[in-house]
Amino acid sequence: MRSSNTFSPTVVIKPSPGFTLKFKEFWNYRELLYFLIWRDIKVRYKQTMIGAAWAVIQPFFTMVVFSVIFGKFAKIPSEGLPYPIFAYCALVPWTYFANSLTKATNTMVANQNMITKVYFPRLVLPVSAVISGIPDFLISFLVLIGMMFFYKIIPTVNILFLPLFTLLAILTALAVGLWTSAANAIYRDVQYAVPFLVQFWLFASPVVYPSSLIPAHWRFLYGLNPMAGVIEGFRWVLLDKGEPPGLMLVVSLFMIILVFVGGIIYFRRMEGKIADVI
Repeated sequence: MRSSNTFSPTVVIKPSPGFTLKFKEFWNYRELLYFLIWRDIKVRYKQTMIGAAWAVIQPFFTMVVFSVIFGKFAKIPSEGLPYPIFAYCALVPWTYFANSLTKATNTMVANQNMITKVYFPRLVLPVSAVISGIPDFLISFLVLIGMMFFYKIIPTVNILFLPLFTLLAILTALAVGLWTSAANAIYRDVQYAVPFLVQFWLFASPVVYPSSLIPAHWRFLYGLNPMAGVIEGFRWVLLDKGEPPGLMLVVSLFMIILVFVGGIIYFRRMEGKIADVI
C-alpha cells in the first residue's frame, strides 16, 4: 500500500547575500503596517479622561510658557508677529518631530516579543511609530488655524507649499528615528540619551527665536539642522514670515535626504542582529 504520510515543505529563512533594501518586501507587509498604526492610535488614548486633547495641551501650554519667558520678559523678536502664534507655529511641527522620534526610538524594544517570534521587515516598526503621530499633528494644526483667525492672519499663496514642509517634518522624524531605533535595540542607553538630544535640539532650532538672529553668512551652516528649514518653512508658508526657500532650506533638505538614506542603510545592516540581542 502507498504510504499516506505527507510531508509539508520546509521554509528556510537565510540572510540576503550582500546588502539589499527590500522595498518590495516592505510593501508586501503593508497590512501589518496599517494594523500597527491603528493599534498605536487606539492605545494612546485608551482609558484617558480628555482623549485627543492631549495632542493640543503639550504644544499649547509650551507656547504659553515660551510667550511669558521669551516673549514678555526676554523680549525675543518675533518678526512683527504676536509671540504666541510665532511660537505655536513652530511648536506644531516640533512637537510632532519630538514625539515621533521618542516613539520610534523605543519601538524595537517595546515590540521585542513580536520580533523574536515571527519574521517581518523590522522597518515596519519605526515607520508605524512615525505615521501614527500624524493625527496628533493634525489636531494641533487645527488649533493653529484657529489662532490665525484670532490674530487675523490670512495665508498667502505660500500655503500651497504646506504639504511639502509637512512631508519634510515626517521624513526628518523617520530619518533620525531609524538611527535611534536600531541603536537602541543594541545599546539600551540610547533611550536615555534621546530626551537630552531632543531638549538640546529644541533650543538649537528656531522655535523660540527667528533664524534671522543668526548672521546671514552663517545661516547656511544653520541649515545643517534639518528642523531649522522645516520650522522656518512652516512660518513662511502659514504666516508669510520666516526664512523663505533659499540656501538654508536647500542645506536642510540635503541633510534630511542624507540622514534618511543613511538611516535606512544603517537600520538594514543592524536588522539581522536585532532579534539575537534584543
